[in-house]
Amino acid sequence: MSDITRILQSVESGDPGAADELLPLVYGELRKLAASKMANEQPNQTLQPTALVHEAWLRLTGNEDVKWNGRAHFFGAAAEAMRRILIDNARRKRAARHGGGKERLDVQDIEIAAPAKEDELLAIDEALEELGTVDKQKADLVKLHYFVGLTMEECAGVLGISVPTARRWWSYARAWLFQRISCIPKR
Repeated sequence: MSDITRILQSVESGDPGAADELLPLVYGELRKLAASKMANEQPNQTLQPTALVHEAWLRLTGNEDVKWNGRAHFFGAAAEAMRRILIDNARRKRAARHGGGKERLDVQDIEIAAPAKEDELLAIDEALEELGTVDKQKADLVKLHYFVGLTMEECAGVLGISVPTARRWWSYARAWLFQRISCIPKR
């Protein structure tokens, strides 16, 4: 049993010191995953990987009634928390009071604004929600691989499936999402 699983069980059983042991063990891994995801974001992104990890940690530990069924459950919940934070951030930026999704430009660079990446992220989220109603496991794989940045091997470990199965699910989910996103009207 890994240290993380042991500590998660201690937290669940009510050990007050166990939560203090958990953060140092998972922080580095969560920070690395957040940094890899943030590397794909726009250069003018105001959300930093450290802030993403801290916000996800607050969401994960804010509810004392949560029971963790091991490492896979914890990191799956972390993936979902990070995904929701990025989606909320994209929606906030798209709001009219924040520019309505228009790209910021320097006064020196007079160019036509390109579509913001937030539109793509929201389209993916909409299609991913629909995939989750059709096949939750494949949607979870997409969340772990795309939003958190886990490798296929890591995703397979978290989901408890073989690497070849994870690769097949990834191929299927990508094709399914591509088909759905191409049907979503542009806003």
